[in-house]
Amino acid sequence: MNLKKKKVLVVGLAKTGVSLCRFLTREGARVTAVDVVEEEALGPPAREAASMGIALELGPHRTETFCACDLIVVSPGVANNIKPIEAARSAGIPVIGELELAARYINEPIAAVTGTNGKTTTTSLLGEMLRQSGLSVFVGGNIGTPLIDYAGSPMTADIVVAEVSSFQLDTIQTFRPKVGVLLNVTEDHLDRYRHFREYVASKARLFRNQTSSDVAVLNRADPVTARLESGLRAQKVYFNTTSKAQGDPLRRTLPATPFYGAEVRGNEMICRLPNNVPVTFNLAHLKIKGAHNLENAAAASLAALAAGGSRTGIQKALDTFRGLPHRLEHVRTINGVRYYNDSKATNVGAVMRALESFDTPVILIMGGRDKGGSYEGLCELIKRLVKKLITIGEASGKITDALGGFTDSQTAISLQQAVRLAGHAASPGDVVLLSPGCSSFDMFADYAERGEAFRQAVEGLRR
Repeated sequence: MNLKKKKVLVVGLAKTGVSLCRFLTREGARVTAVDVVEEEALGPPAREAASMGIALELGPHRTETFCACDLIVVSPGVANNIKPIEAARSAGIPVIGELELAARYINEPIAAVTGTNGKTTTTSLLGEMLRQSGLSVFVGGNIGTPLIDYAGSPMTADIVVAEVSSFQLDTIQTFRPKVGVLLNVTEDHLDRYRHFREYVASKARLFRNQTSSDVAVLNRADPVTARLESGLRAQKVYFNTTSKAQGDPLRRTLPATPFYGAEVRGNEMICRLPNNVPVTFNLAHLKIKGAHNLENAAAASLAALAAGGSRTGIQKALDTFRGLPHRLEHVRTINGVRYYNDSKATNVGAVMRALESFDTPVILIMGGRDKGGSYEGLCELIKRLVKKLITIGEASGKITDALGGFTDSQTAISLQQAVRLAGHAASPGDVVLLSPGCSSFDMFADYAERGEAFRQAVEGLRR
């Protein structure tokens, strides 16, 4: 792809947008960057782009700018169907995203992970499995470092492991992962997609360019994922442990033979890939909690084997991986009450998985900015497991209306107050769980800032 002297428009100037500007400038493109946020509010990204000599247009978009370029590259945080982009498409201007652009410059095989929940944990675990197998690995994408930074660097890995979001998949054309992992699909981002079917179709794009020499790792217990398998050209392998809400978390529903995938039997996991002998792993020392993390571990193990990981390396990662911050993270135990930070749980499916991880009474803190989905799927779990529900943020009223009738409920004006109320309501043996089911942007910069605020509030209780 020759970008020299091409007029390229970058839409969205956050972290990925700046990385795009840097890459495109190195490739000799004439770059303009646009963002609806004004320069003062953007801060460092705007200053960094300006220091590269990038032409900036900040504030309301101008359609004529979009229609005066040779190529548009959209950052993941920007909807790719806004009116100026649609006008440019109508004028015949190609529109791609950062993922697609990076993939055109990456020659190494890519293992890509997507799903509504669990993709960051699975991506990180997969990367660790391959590192422990002695491979040189780059881990990035929607987790941490944008892929375009790898594409523009002198680094050469044996394999690239990427977390990819539905927003990134919306704008792919030729992106083709050697190994593609789809963990699950539940309601999310309905503030951006017109309906759930559109969101499902976005996730399914992960496999659109795969061939029979590639591998698709699928969740056989997820009804949406299972429906997608018939149209795939890749070799299909399955992980299929079920959640506690469906029955025994280790019970399996085997597809028709031959069965390729991960089969869990107590503390053993047997992985079978096409043209390979079965490989058995020990799960006795698995440190990440919950049936959903058993699924994540199974998916990562299959992907690692398909990507060239060794049995020894995968087993070492299963034994030592401790999970990630803000994902069902144990913060502290105070007076016999365990406090868990699950700030990354920004949709109802994630909250369900968190609740299913406990068999003791839970004081649940939920709320934030609503993302357009329904909370009704939590009713039975709230009734069965939640001792008290404390709501915060913009979605407090909607959550209370949907769930408040199933348990004792209360609204707090801040996360700090919610933690204090939870501490007062808890008895020894109980769990206090922050699992918001919403985005953080009404009160915090991101889920990590929200998780740190929870951690500090818990430390305040201890003091």
